[in-house]
Amino acid sequence: MSNFANSFVNFEIPNWFDSQYLAGMLRGIEKEGLRVKPDGFLAQTPHPTKLGSKLTHPFITTDYSESLLELITDPKSSPKETLNMLRQLHLLVYQGMPEGELMWPLSMPCMLSSNDEDIPLADFGSSNTGKLKTLYRSGLGIRYGRRMQTIAGLHYNLSFGDNLFEAWQAQSPAAQNQTLTEFKNEKYLGLICNFKRLTSLVLYLLGASPSVCPCFLAGREHDLELLNDSTYYKPTATSLRMGKLGYTNSVQEQLDIRYNYLPEYVDGLRRAIQTPHESFAKLGLDDVDGNPIQINNHILQIENEYYSPIRPKQIAKSGETPTEALERRGIAYVEFRAIDLDPYSNVGIRLSSACFLEVMALYCLLNDSPDLLPEEDEALAINLERVVNEGRSEGLHIINNCEEQTLESWMLAHMDNMQPLAAMLDVHYGGNDYRAAVALMRGKAGHPESTISAQVNADSERLGSLWQLGFTLAEQHRDSLLEQTLSPNTQAKYEVLAEKSILQQAEIEEKDTEDFIDFLQQYR
Repeated sequence: MSNFANSFVNFEIPNWFDSQYLAGMLRGIEKEGLRVKPDGFLAQTPHPTKLGSKLTHPFITTDYSESLLELITDPKSSPKETLNMLRQLHLLVYQGMPEGELMWPLSMPCMLSSNDEDIPLADFGSSNTGKLKTLYRSGLGIRYGRRMQTIAGLHYNLSFGDNLFEAWQAQSPAAQNQTLTEFKNEKYLGLICNFKRLTSLVLYLLGASPSVCPCFLAGREHDLELLNDSTYYKPTATSLRMGKLGYTNSVQEQLDIRYNYLPEYVDGLRRAIQTPHESFAKLGLDDVDGNPIQINNHILQIENEYYSPIRPKQIAKSGETPTEALERRGIAYVEFRAIDLDPYSNVGIRLSSACFLEVMALYCLLNDSPDLLPEEDEALAINLERVVNEGRSEGLHIINNCEEQTLESWMLAHMDNMQPLAAMLDVHYGGNDYRAAVALMRGKAGHPESTISAQVNADSERLGSLWQLGFTLAEQHRDSLLEQTLSPNTQAKYEVLAEKSILQQAEIEEKDTEDFIDFLQQYR
């Protein structure tokens, strides 16, 4: 294996960089969570009417299944404000859900019946865009099975202000002939490549899916052990969600989508959308009655089908695909996707985790980022598998610059480098949340028993099963959330939003005159 260009060596904060450049940072969260019945099985009820239309509501929608809620915050100027809005959305969900239903707090699903068809696809109504969304989900189900689509996670979206990039570009002689957008694209892609290099760190520290209920494994080959008669696990696993059992598929592993230049990334994604795949072709485009069952038989039906631990994003306008938006206006923010739900938080993520992710993002942004090529990617994939399956094993080694190094020493070196950046973030925001977050994570590096994944296993054993842990925490979270209230003003604002979203969906459906099959033919 040849030597990779080494990033992160002897990191020092660039001399032009100052805490004032943190002023433009914005962050938002997208959080998924299954609705479950009082008996712990997946809810079969439709999306609660009180929560508005999942097609048009800006903050409350569903992901794959009708029962898989997705809550989306606005971009906010501090992590506390973001978590505050996320908490408001959770409270609204509990006010609107049928009596007795709970939000499942774990990334790995609750009790599922042995029949895949009992996982209802999200229904987005009778408009062509709504039907296309449901068809996409039908395609995912026949390609990968519906069970895999019930895994929930959390996405942390982050952007830095133009003031930071302008100051940086002014300091960079090589960047004088670039537009600001081109410069930002280059720097955001550098952040993405560096984050991919550090994904194992996130899985060790924030991974919370070391085990699963047996129903999730039905009909699948696996090498998990029994923790007790109703829980399968790996004793030192961190995040099975991010491994072979979770959101991965072998078809995509061959894609070679690269993040070194934006046109290269866009071309890679488009190639996958335009290339038919033999096994998906065999499934057919329509069922025996001629009803469509997948959008197309290509490697990806649409861009969002590509699973990656991190994505460059731009807000798409109406009728625009994600890659068109990126191509036209450049990268607006980065979406961190490798994050399990934290079952011990009633909103799925703690402030310390949010602050740590922001320090890490800044660290990835300001570090040199050589091109990430397939050979290094392969080593990173080996590291990821090791940390997913045995991240808490004593003396575990990972590959760093073609050499084996202990995971612990590798993590500590990076976290030591991050400390000055945490201090700068604290200067900007006031308080010591960022330094405290890095100190907390540093403590976990040498003490695997203090990680979330270790706690999940210990509590599952104590309570008798992973399911019992999920159910106990779900009830605690519901009770703690319902003790809170929204101000009358905020409550009214959300109620108006929900009503407005239902009217908007009706409007879209009324305007749709084209037959769906014709619409789909054009789309294909």
